[in-house]
Amino acid sequence: MIKREVYMIKRCLFPASAALLLLLALFSASPVPAAPAADFSDLAKAAMPAVVNVSTERAEEARSMGNPFDFFRGHPDMERFFGPFEDFYNRGAPSPRPRTSHSLGSGFIISSDGYIVTNNHVVEGADVVTVHLGGKNKEDNKYTAEIVGSDPETDLALLKINATELPFLKFGDSQILEVGEWVLAIGSPLGLDHTVTAGIVSAKGRNIQSGSYDDFLQTDASINRGNSGGPLLNMNGEVVGINTAIAQRAQGIGFAIPSSMAERIIGDLRNHKKVSRGWLGVTIQNVDGAMAKALGMKDAKGALVNTVHPGQPAAEAGIKEGDVILAVNNDKIENTEQLLRAVALLSPGSKAQITVWRDAAEIKITLTPAERGSGLSASGVTGDKSSPAGDNLLGLKARPVTREDLRRFNLNDTTGLLIVSVDDKGPAAVAGLQIGDIITAVNMHPVNSAADLDTEITKAAKQRGAVVLHISRQGRVFFKAVELDKKK
Repeated sequence: MIKREVYMIKRCLFPASAALLLLLALFSASPVPAAPAADFSDLAKAAMPAVVNVSTERAEEARSMGNPFDFFRGHPDMERFFGPFEDFYNRGAPSPRPRTSHSLGSGFIISSDGYIVTNNHVVEGADVVTVHLGGKNKEDNKYTAEIVGSDPETDLALLKINATELPFLKFGDSQILEVGEWVLAIGSPLGLDHTVTAGIVSAKGRNIQSGSYDDFLQTDASINRGNSGGPLLNMNGEVVGINTAIAQRAQGIGFAIPSSMAERIIGDLRNHKKVSRGWLGVTIQNVDGAMAKALGMKDAKGALVNTVHPGQPAAEAGIKEGDVILAVNNDKIENTEQLLRAVALLSPGSKAQITVWRDAAEIKITLTPAERGSGLSASGVTGDKSSPAGDNLLGLKARPVTREDLRRFNLNDTTGLLIVSVDDKGPAAVAGLQIGDIITAVNMHPVNSAADLDTEITKAAKQRGAVVLHISRQGRVFFKAVELDKKK
């Protein structure tokens, strides 16, 4: 069998031997260079002294161990022989045992005077935080750490130990990282101090549904429990990420907080012991294909402004409902998630330039973001009674809102047209509109009567074949794009 296989290979190669010789001649003059073997030894040697082990202790609520005499409760002869059951029972009940839980993670030093970065979930709720530096004698390099500040929303924390002249790492720029670049992870997976693993950047901008500001780097460098809080380094030895999460039931999928976000958060914690985030005072939604068409946009991108709260930075700067935010300080905004992250990174009181799409054109607006947490105000008025209005292009009937409608549907004061019926096969139904929804504006123009609705719908049908409705539904407001049926 072996001889036959060798013969078959030779037979297949023989007719192509001339072509093979020609190819060998062509490539012999310019051989393809072999890929260099990656060597991380110098990088690991330089970075490891600044990577630490973080351990914590938490006192947990004492738990009862139960009573061995529960078995005798209710026995007919119990009290006859031993007296009142409760007295006997209480004598046999063991005292609850206090418990102390322990956790283990990683961190890295960012200054020679002992500031250390780790994850919030590593130290959250801890009574005692201990930092172990590298070295043969761990007891000589063990410090009790102070939690300077933490930010649960990005899962970052800053620690401080009483030490000087420490080796430290610097932050790099994660924004210029390319997918496919080499990265190195250092930490204490499963309690194994200073474990070094290497891989590449597998993806950027990952949303793993862990919080409002998800923007993770994904890497195939091996990351396990205990790596949390450790650095992800580029080939220059700079921290481009903080290892934070792993994908359950998966191999080679780890996630790190990018340094472009972490450096700002850590700076706030170091200087103010808290994080200050920007605030515009708007509600937003994503732009889909139908919405883009209705607004005259080439692509479905940006964040559509649903509401602008009075007295907030967006309102004061002139941003309007129906504007699509396309950029913040020249950083492009593709969706609502990107806008949330971009605004959060704005410093309250600073100047920010917002690019919006309005009336089929881009305009730039300068505003001063407030600090997130400012109160919101609400306003509005009621409408008058009128007969239902119908519009065949939308496939619905609506009439002005009354005070009775506000009470019946548990709504705040508002104006507009209440939808009283929806054609099951009409454009409104396809778009998801419901009986009880209130149309407050059509193509950014307020509507309070059948004439207003007819005028705006007819205009939209001629211009773009789609219309943008501003909807109020049980106190929630949003925009809905409806593609119009021109045949009706």
